[in-house]
Amino acid sequence: MKLNELSPAKGSRSARKRLGRGVGSGSGKTAGRGTKGHNSRSGGGVRPGFEGGQMPIHRRLPKRGFTNIFKKKMAVLNICDLNRFESGSVVDEAATVRIGLVKGKRDGIKLLGNGDIEYPLTIRLNAVSNSARAKIEAAGGIVEDI
Repeated sequence: MKLNELSPAKGSRSARKRLGRGVGSGSGKTAGRGTKGHNSRSGGGVRPGFEGGQMPIHRRLPKRGFTNIFKKKMAVLNICDLNRFESGSVVDEAATVRIGLVKGKRDGIKLLGNGDIEYPLTIRLNAVSNSARAKIEAAGGIVEDI
């Protein structure tokens, strides 16, 4: 068997149905749409979510809650994540992105106090929790507010 001798299995391929090409084709005149009604017209058919006149599910369900469009999306780091940095280095937004701790779109970075650090670091982030600040300063580091 050669590549030029390959053919699809018998009956697996069929020509598309050509609609509206005369009565002799078997699907001429109304082209398989039936007669009259919304679906027989051009542009006819119902919109997504239409339930035949019944009140749609998205209108039957109650509206709940509130979405704050001004919400800030902060990336979260923990003290244990800072072990990737060398002693005395500066931890800022550019450094965290470069080392791969923070990815994607965000409005800032917050440092939380989970974990321990043994050596001093200089922290320049948008927000630092009180417990994280205490641990950094106890290790001899500096927390600078930006």
